[in-house]
Amino acid sequence: MKKIDSIPTNKVERVAKLVTTGVKVGGNYLKYYGEKVVNPNLTKDKLHENNAADIYDGLKELKGSALKVAQMLSMEKNLLPQSYVEKFSLSQFSVPPLSAPLVRKTFKNYFKKYPEELFDEFAPDSINAASIGQVHQAKKYGKDLAVKIQYPGVRESISTDIALVKPIAVRMFNLQGTSDEYFQEVEDKLTEETDYQLELKQSETVRKECEVIENLKFPSYYPELSSDKIITMDWMKGIHLSEFCKSDVSQEKRDRVGQTLWNFYMFQIHQLKKFHADPHPGNFLVDDQANLIAIDFGCMKQIPDSFYKPYFEVSTPTALADSAYFKSKLIELEILKPTDSPKEIEFFTAMFHELLTVFTEPIHKPEFDFANPEFFGKIAALSEKFANDKQLRKMNGNRGSKHFIYVNRTFFGLYNLMFDIKAQIKINDFEKYLS
Repeated sequence: MKKIDSIPTNKVERVAKLVTTGVKVGGNYLKYYGEKVVNPNLTKDKLHENNAADIYDGLKELKGSALKVAQMLSMEKNLLPQSYVEKFSLSQFSVPPLSAPLVRKTFKNYFKKYPEELFDEFAPDSINAASIGQVHQAKKYGKDLAVKIQYPGVRESISTDIALVKPIAVRMFNLQGTSDEYFQEVEDKLTEETDYQLELKQSETVRKECEVIENLKFPSYYPELSSDKIITMDWMKGIHLSEFCKSDVSQEKRDRVGQTLWNFYMFQIHQLKKFHADPHPGNFLVDDQANLIAIDFGCMKQIPDSFYKPYFEVSTPTALADSAYFKSKLIELEILKPTDSPKEIEFFTAMFHELLTVFTEPIHKPEFDFANPEFFGKIAALSEKFANDKQLRKMNGNRGSKHFIYVNRTFFGLYNLMFDIKAQIKINDFEKYLS
């Protein structure tokens, strides 16, 4: 794989890269429509494939929050064409790494020492490279260690990247009139992910709080070998969760891993009210005993009680059956607004009732088989329905508290991971860990 010797860090360079990418995408459309004249039956499959490749190629050179957007989108399997999902999923743990000289220079800038001065052994080539940093293998204290190094300029470019992405997101997701607090929430979380000292503290807190959960492992962290841009932890032996999902393993192991993952998230959400809000397979390993290993806690989301209570009350069978109560919860969650017309109230009440009826189906049953494609077929059908809803396009898509962004993203990501694992689990098993 080609290695990167430099990353565009200032606004002009990053805008120029995105403009170049836009020109390529525009060329793909011109080519598609030209061929469409000759062949009216031509589908958009090749167009999607070419666009996904060009967009990903541009983002992977920018790295940072721009690439993080691709990583987040790769989890939206029911919203994007498959070619985008496949290409963007590479951003989870397989992107071009920094070259060895740039790694050495970066290490010196961040830590005031070269890696060979700090470790007994340090591999100059990375093992994994993702959106915000890349991981190298090292040795010290007689232990195998993983050293995560943040890419240069990542934190400094977040505001620029959000400003570039904002108008695109507004058009794509019908967010006209959207409060800046939505985008501020994303920017704040991305900024937190670049603070490795914060990640170190969060990792240690989660490890202590969640050690009660069976079949769940965490690495130990080394503050003396870490800084705000470098974090050192135990090297954990296992395969990425995506590899596990694709492997030929027994249903018993799939159920074990899936149950552990589900219990881990439900315990965090309902006990800690603060949870790991980045559920993609690059953040989890599975060892040869089918234990789940959580290895990244840069993105954590705190749930205030003012959101937690109505969020889980609105989707109970009782709430779904009581229209007045249901509407009251939609108001608490800022889905329905005082300025809404009767037509808007009727439309969004029906829309979210339909969404929640489907989306919360797993948590209303004692056991659930995530291998059953019927549930995900329903979600895909709803996504397509609302994407093509002309009435929805005419209305303001700015709906709901800012806390929906990461809470919903986490549930969508968790559901997708459970579907990939093909696990059959006990939904309320996590309750045995609650205090």
